[in-house]
Amino acid sequence: MTASAPIDGAAILDALHACLTKYVILPSPEAVDAVALWIAATHAQAAWAHAPRLVIRAPEKRCGKSRLLDVVEGTCHDPLITVNASPAAVYRAIGTGQPPTLLVDEADTLFGGKNADANEDLRGLLNAGHQRNRPAIRWDNNTQSLEKIPTFAMAALAGIGAMPDTIEDRAVVIRMRRRAPGEQVAPYRHRRDGPALRTLAQHLAGWLRANLTTLEAAEPPMPVEDRAADTWEPLVAVADLAGGTWPGRARQAVTVLTAEADEAGNVSTRVRLLADVRTAFTVLGDPPAASTHDLLTALNGDDEAPWAGFGPTGLTGKRLGDLLREFGITSTTIRFPVGQAKGYTRDAFTDAWQRYCPTPSVPSVPTSFPQVSPGTDCPAGTDQSVPTTTPGRAPGTDQSVPRTQSVPHLTRQNELGTDGTDTPVRTAASLNR
Repeated sequence: MTASAPIDGAAILDALHACLTKYVILPSPEAVDAVALWIAATHAQAAWAHAPRLVIRAPEKRCGKSRLLDVVEGTCHDPLITVNASPAAVYRAIGTGQPPTLLVDEADTLFGGKNADANEDLRGLLNAGHQRNRPAIRWDNNTQSLEKIPTFAMAALAGIGAMPDTIEDRAVVIRMRRRAPGEQVAPYRHRRDGPALRTLAQHLAGWLRANLTTLEAAEPPMPVEDRAADTWEPLVAVADLAGGTWPGRARQAVTVLTAEADEAGNVSTRVRLLADVRTAFTVLGDPPAASTHDLLTALNGDDEAPWAGFGPTGLTGKRLGDLLREFGITSTTIRFPVGQAKGYTRDAFTDAWQRYCPTPSVPSVPTSFPQVSPGTDCPAGTDQSVPTTTPGRAPGTDQSVPRTQSVPHLTRQNELGTDGTDTPVRTAASLNR
């Protein structure tokens, strides 16, 4: 009796990649690779210490997010899809052992507007479930005892606009966009195409569950650190197990998509304030100290920043002090050639700027990776060649689309570092591109 041939994980991932590009236009090659690896990782949940979230967001309707969720549902491990589940029901559904993959469509209706407070428990569940051994603890009146409810499970959320920042901080974020003229996809029909996707899901499960011990022990080199590394590590471990071009493509996806998240302004109000204060000092000519009045004038005068909306008169001195105090930054008496006033020294911000909003450096990464082997088809049928555009480039051209930003009072000085060199200053506008 001959031994069975080893499973070709790279070929399975190639087939999954072909399925994704057959039915959906994703924003970049890196996004396709990231989604494929995330789907694969759901089949090895038992190996992971962290369960990365997949956030599929779009600026408007008809951007393909629901269709992408259909393909995810067809190929992931034990999908449990909902549009309006109660937190209690989700808790019970997770259970122990092999939890389902939670798929939440129209998540913007759960976490936006008047529903945000009502679904705070669900947000807490999704945050806690990112890490293993973070159960919810409830008091059971019937048994008069504490009950520990597991929360660990992989989850995908689709919706219009951003998800809560605590969720996106634990997620692989895919920013969908509407198809451009000439971009074509195959129609998806659940009854016709679903069985082939489930067959592919079975192939993924057979390959990955046979390698759970290897995946559990994996410590792949990562191009990012801290929570980003925790989130992306399962995907990179799957890529390394597959081999071929996938290890390089996985790390390329990590670098590109995490940089996109940073550029998109996935930062807290306090961190944005730090960056905007740095811009305000630039506006004022980079003095060693500035009065609270002058800083507030610059902050509230920025039409692209939120500070003017912080009350009838905008951001106040007290609110500014309250926000900065968490960083150990406090006001002091500033002495001028004529008179004195309350204000802040520039040196007081240096440590916080370096820690929370450092001047970004451009990572050195390859511009492209080898494409999927020719002839790799989606099990549902023949793969269609789909044109893919690169973010920041005009469809059908090789010309970069120039980015512009408008910050009141800022000129060429905004493009220069504090020492006058061409080191970009990270402004509020750049944080929220």
